[in-house]
Amino acid sequence: MFNRILLASDGSEHSVRAAKKAVELAKLSGDSEITVVYVVDGQTSKEDVLHNTDRTVVEEKRKIRLQPVTNMLEEASLNFGYERLLGEPGSAIVDYANKNQFDIVVLGSRGLNGLQEMVLAASATKLLSE
Repeated sequence: MFNRILLASDGSEHSVRAAKKAVELAKLSGDSEITVVYVVDGQTSKEDVLHNTDRTVVEEKRKIRLQPVTNMLEEASLNFGYERLLGEPGSAIVDYANKNQFDIVVLGSRGLNGLQEMVLAASATKLLSE
């Protein structure tokens, strides 16, 4: 069914719910592989560096952010890997998905506050339109 699954995740509650769906889809096939992508956009990267001058601290915080997704995939005994992408999330995910020929892309809305979620259309709509 879906052998190559792309899961876009930022560690938010929304992306954890998306991970649950990706696990369900992977279990339907039995031999699926999930690639988890985490997109570092310019603004997030700048803020991370301003607050933490040590690059290893920044990377460790990103890893911790994705830990709930990692735990879920490990508990489900699925084949999975990670890719960190740089750029605007919508474009970066679309480009990566197209270049690597995934069967399906699974994502949740970004982990933002109420006002920002109303503007969520930026990433999700871009993915759907491309």
